[in-house]
Amino acid sequence: MKSQRALEIGTGLFVLLGFAALVFLTTQLPNSGLKMGGVDGYRVIARFDNVGDLKVGSAVSMAGVTIGRVESIGFDPSDFRAVVALRIDRKYDKIPDDSDASIQTQGLLGGKYVGISAGGSEVSLKEGGRIEFTQSAIVLESLVNKFFANFASKGSDSTEGAK
Repeated sequence: MKSQRALEIGTGLFVLLGFAALVFLTTQLPNSGLKMGGVDGYRVIARFDNVGDLKVGSAVSMAGVTIGRVESIGFDPSDFRAVVALRIDRKYDKIPDDSDASIQTQGLLGGKYVGISAGGSEVSLKEGGRIEFTQSAIVLESLVNKFFANFASKGSDSTEGAK
């Protein structure tokens, strides 16, 4: 009887730990909005011609280290560009103000993130600062379309030369 009771308690604790792990992992998803110990830092703005499928909550990294998160993505109708607000962790407060930001892909078909490359300025980015040098997302579909358009034009050139 005692071993049956111990087995039931052990099973209950195992299930409870499983649910706790599930809740924790759910809070760690980039787009969940349920961050535990969210990024407390300063806000920086970057403008891009195309953000691809960058999402709020995506990582901001520098040299492969996550230093912040994408806080918001909007559209500026005055210059027809996407405005991306980045929340950078306070401990990374020495990022040069002439650094550049690019939208990169995690792996071949992975999600997008913002990568920052350090500039050489002595002045650091501050709250409300702006990253002037940006490179937009490379959209795979447009690359494929350009490749096939180029391939098709080469094919038509070779058939015209044969006439």
